[in-house]
Amino acid sequence: MNNLYPFIDKNSLEDFALAILVALGCMLIAILTQRIVLRHLNVIAQSTHTLIDDFLVEILTSTKPLILVGACLYVGTHFLTLSAGIEKLVGRAVVGLLILQAGFWAHRALNFWLQRRFATDNPTEMGSRAMTRGMISFVVRIALWVLVALMLLDNMGLNVTALVTSLGIGGIAVALAVQNILGDLFASLSISIDQPFVIGDFIIVDELMGTVEHVGLKTTRIRSLGGEQIIFSNNDLLKSRIRNYKRMQERRAVFAIGVTYDTPPEQLEAIPKLIRAAIEEQNKVRFDRAHFKSFGASSLDFEVAYYLLNPDFNLYMDIQQAINLNLTRSFKERGIQFAFPTQTLHIAREPLHRHKTALDVARCGPHGA
Repeated sequence: MNNLYPFIDKNSLEDFALAILVALGCMLIAILTQRIVLRHLNVIAQSTHTLIDDFLVEILTSTKPLILVGACLYVGTHFLTLSAGIEKLVGRAVVGLLILQAGFWAHRALNFWLQRRFATDNPTEMGSRAMTRGMISFVVRIALWVLVALMLLDNMGLNVTALVTSLGIGGIAVALAVQNILGDLFASLSISIDQPFVIGDFIIVDELMGTVEHVGLKTTRIRSLGGEQIIFSNNDLLKSRIRNYKRMQERRAVFAIGVTYDTPPEQLEAIPKLIRAAIEEQNKVRFDRAHFKSFGASSLDFEVAYYLLNPDFNLYMDIQQAINLNLTRSFKERGIQFAFPTQTLHIAREPLHRHKTALDVARCGPHGA
């Protein structure tokens, strides 16, 4: 309080009145200017497709009235005689308000960028993109406001370097204690940014498969074909081999058939053509090859490959069924028989005179009677 007496003694009532009038006038001008500029920018933003006017609207909207009041009060103090201590205090207060306002501007700019970066018209991607935007926004906002807090503390005269050092040591101890949780959090952020899969994708993880239902900060949940929900920790999930079938452009199918060994060579030569015709009768397929591959244990084996131009699994099964039925009809019409596992046992009989000779030896001995 003692520091205030010189401040009061050095300024007359007229000085205080002038400072207050200047501050009030500054507030009035600042608020009116903000509203007028904001109204005109809104009109321009609605009539154009550029982003700069939308960005300026966001920035002006995030300007806090309290910050304007503080800035105008600072302008009013220029008409007063201040001691060194009070002047320093006022300066720090104004700088603190500016740092705080810069934080609000950066926060709004971040939201503006994220909304446009992850915007989509695809209904199937809206959920996953909103989730990704939320995760990135959460992490960056924490970093932003931690930085703002450190700048405010530094402006107040605190030793931020020592504080950061102590927080770093404590942070290491905490990180060691919760490293698994932090691993899942960073894995979640990696999934959100890199997007190896999104909600709605059908994936296979090792021997487990299902449709992705939820990607959280710690776990990812998929719905299996059997109906049960499978829960993975994000860290374990990224360490696994993931196969994403939703992003398959086309499906390559390979199957084998075998015919009996008594099939004539002429029919063996015709079989690849029959297979090709059966495949090309189907829609949304592209024939690749059909070859007489090998001599099997009980069959002459053919290997067939074709491409399905749609990744849908049910469609693939329908087409494969139609191909199998066509081949069955074609082979039956031409008398070609499918092979099945068989074994042929050949029994060799020795000549009769050899049996008699052996019998005589048994009766008479090796040197005769």
